[in-house]
Amino acid sequence: MFGEAERLRDRLAEIKNDISALDRTLTTLGYEGDLDAVMPRQKREVIFGRGELTRSIMSVLREAEGPMTSRQIAQTIISMGGHDARDRRYVSDLTKRVSKALRKAKQAGNVRQATDPNGNLVWSSAG
Repeated sequence: MFGEAERLRDRLAEIKNDISALDRTLTTLGYEGDLDAVMPRQKREVIFGRGELTRSIMSVLREAEGPMTSRQIAQTIISMGGHDARDRRYVSDLTKRVSKALRKAKQAGNVRQATDPNGNLVWSSAG
């Protein structure tokens, strides 16, 4: 399966290069329109429902034995959902979402932010 995933990644890279070449060709031929505007919109994949990520974060923090980094929280949520926590892209994307949700929760007074000895931000439940 990893070999197949690698082949698909390579094919996607080839397609992106082909599209870039077409864009450059159109520009060279004098096309002045906005190429991004004429692209069809893709369906947005909803991973979490409204408020679901925040509820998951709060649940993880309440059950945690100590403060956690955004990445640790994201990996825990991924594992709880039955997905592979070794998927770097998924972990990275979810870490960004978790960080944003934590900043909002901090403003609402639901979580506390601190710094660990290495200088990393760690989070804990305020309640």
